[in-house]
Amino acid sequence: MDLIADHVRELLDAGPDALVVADESGVIAYVNRQTEVLFGFERDELRGKKVEMLLPERLRPTHPSHRRSYGTSPRVRPMGGNLELYARRRDGSEFPVEISLSPIHTKQGLLISSTIRDIGDRHQILEDLRAARNEAERANRAKSTFLATASHDLRQPLQSLILLNSVLRKTSTDSRAIEAAAAQQEALASMSELVNALLDISKLECGAIKPVSEDCAVRGIFRQLRASFEEEARAKGLALIVDESDDIVHTDGGLLGQIVQNLLANAIRYTREGRVHLRCVSHSAGVRIEVLDTGVGIAVEDQERIFEEFHQLLPARGTRREGLGLGLAIVRRIAQLLECTIEVESEPGRGSCFSLTVPRGCSISPRPVFESNPVINKTRNALIVLVDDEVAVARATQMLLELEGHVVLSARGLDSALTLVEQHGTMPDLIVSDFHLGSSLTGIDVIRELRALAGVTIPAILVTGDTSPRLANAENAVNLDILSKPVDAAEFLDCIDRLLSANPSQYSSPRISNGLLTTQPLPAN
Repeated sequence: MDLIADHVRELLDAGPDALVVADESGVIAYVNRQTEVLFGFERDELRGKKVEMLLPERLRPTHPSHRRSYGTSPRVRPMGGNLELYARRRDGSEFPVEISLSPIHTKQGLLISSTIRDIGDRHQILEDLRAARNEAERANRAKSTFLATASHDLRQPLQSLILLNSVLRKTSTDSRAIEAAAAQQEALASMSELVNALLDISKLECGAIKPVSEDCAVRGIFRQLRASFEEEARAKGLALIVDESDDIVHTDGGLLGQIVQNLLANAIRYTREGRVHLRCVSHSAGVRIEVLDTGVGIAVEDQERIFEEFHQLLPARGTRREGLGLGLAIVRRIAQLLECTIEVESEPGRGSCFSLTVPRGCSISPRPVFESNPVINKTRNALIVLVDDEVAVARATQMLLELEGHVVLSARGLDSALTLVEQHGTMPDLIVSDFHLGSSLTGIDVIRELRALAGVTIPAILVTGDTSPRLANAENAVNLDILSKPVDAAEFLDCIDRLLSANPSQYSSPRISNGLLTTQPLPAN
């Protein structure tokens, strides 16, 4: 029986997709012209045959049950849901398809209309996209590995040079040697700044930095920055004004601090006289943090370009270029990461105002406020266990510490550190350890084992170029300071003095006697 009227058949033949109409038992009643093109069969070869002949052989046994299931609840819907569907041509080749099912109710019974579209091109595009995504993820993993390695390998020799320079400056008596060491210190400071900035840019580019947003007080960030910059501002004869603020922001406090730190550093660098002012102002979109200065100012045409990598303003006649041209590039990238808005208003010769709008947070419980600059008593003759598997860095660190009057037990790993402590017979006053110590051992493991052996929380310094989440648990540890490489020698020595000053029991350290711990004073020198 002719189930499709002639005038309808012509319309169906003109359709862009293959159309197969079958009855409830799966017998094909009609196919259009596009079906012949797509599958390679003539119509007469298909009419009256089971629809399963258009499927790959591996799928034929299960298809009748799916067809019967559709017959119990016929409705317009795609076939297969989220499954990948395949059809089979006359020559045996398979191709991916997309199938839409529609019921046709007739006097003779239910017919099922299947519209079939070849999605081979789309499938290939998806495969290409999947392959590209996998390659991008692999490249990102490789880049992250490179950054971790570069961070370590670049900072290690730089750390040695900085410490050795400090030793030279402390021991040199010849005026030319002193002058050369001072010039070397300047060059090393610039090199450290460049290495840190380049690594920061690379980490931001590859997505290695993941913000963790929480409610945090602006006051704490401001007080920290004031303590960090007031000496530098005073040395230039500038007034550093930092307003008190009760504002709470919802963001990553560490990354926000880095943005404002870069803005303050730039403001002080480019201001010859007058003031630098850090404040919060009321803003409808959130909390607006502003850094204002009375510096050289920025021309309108340069105000967008200053956020580009390595772009620096031309120096005034008779002065040299300042900075590396990376600070504001890092600022913009971190601001984008935090979804914060950064703006600049400036006028040449009158100064600049950089502002950052941060989401407002909720009120938080007040935390105890500690003095930013506690009095540090210089200490001598402390016993320090130094653990570092880089011989050059360990030797430079040992020289500096011994020059300061400390006794140093230098080890390359945990086993040698435990052996040295046992041989010396006295537990150390301080532990200084690198973070990465080869294989899976870390400085955290060394500190934990030595503290467990002593039965007391020995103050410790962890020196690292690593910024990975593995350090997150260590940041809140008691009596532990984390210093990022390359560490300035003066900062390193101040940290040691502060930790030892905060632990007056250092001169009654536990001693080892026949494998047991006893408490005796260190011998006087």
